[in-house]
Amino acid sequence: MIANITIEEIDYKIDLSDPIDISIPINPDPNLNVNAWYIDPPKFKTVILDGWVGSTSRGGDVNFNSITFNPHSHCTHTETVGHILTGDYSVNHALKTYFYLSELISVYPKHIGGDFIITKAEIQSKICNPNIKSLIIRTLPNNESKKNKNYSHSNPPYLEEDAAIYLREIGIDHLLIDLPSVDKEKDDGALLCHNAFWNTYGEVRVSATITEFIYVDDIINDGTYILNLQIAPIENDASPSKPTIYKVIYS
Repeated sequence: MIANITIEEIDYKIDLSDPIDISIPINPDPNLNVNAWYIDPPKFKTVILDGWVGSTSRGGDVNFNSITFNPHSHCTHTETVGHILTGDYSVNHALKTYFYLSELISVYPKHIGGDFIITKAEIQSKICNPNIKSLIIRTLPNNESKKNKNYSHSNPPYLEEDAAIYLREIGIDHLLIDLPSVDKEKDDGALLCHNAFWNTYGEVRVSATITEFIYVDDIINDGTYILNLQIAPIENDASPSKPTIYKVIYS
């Protein structure tokens, strides 16, 4: 189904029947679930009440599970400045619209001082569309192990601070990346990129978001897309999210 989407007074055509899901779900199998930040995998527990069992495979009339998870550790999630600042910065209130002109770029982190860092220069060289408000970063090499890897104590790649400043300055409001964090895993709490992107030392960008732990398959080409960014309605600094992109149909 072809639909017209108007973003900042510009009309785009997309095919709603051809969505591209770039999220990683929460999985009850710990071997299939992504993980980070040194905590246990998510837990799915069947509810049992007074002899009633919330499992159809065990004779119950419905499936009724309680799920314990951390959005930062266990799935694709979208976060606000409330992740690093004290105050009422719920992600449920940060997003006012849900469709954004976005660009997908693929980058090779540069080996610097024992770390793999996504540099400002690398990002600058890849962005082609000056009108985007959202940027999706796929790191290379790219493989499906990203969907179930345990990143704890692995020092994964991250953005340099100048890259985050650059993205803020060119007006990127929504940043998506296939890593557990835009910052270095162990940085003594500096969180340089989080602070830079949200401008915490100036006029705080309360409506800007960072989405981490996405996965973009290799068959998806770099280029311009329409991003539909949907979150679970949870009053928290972060929420599980399901970013979906659509190819722009040029007529």
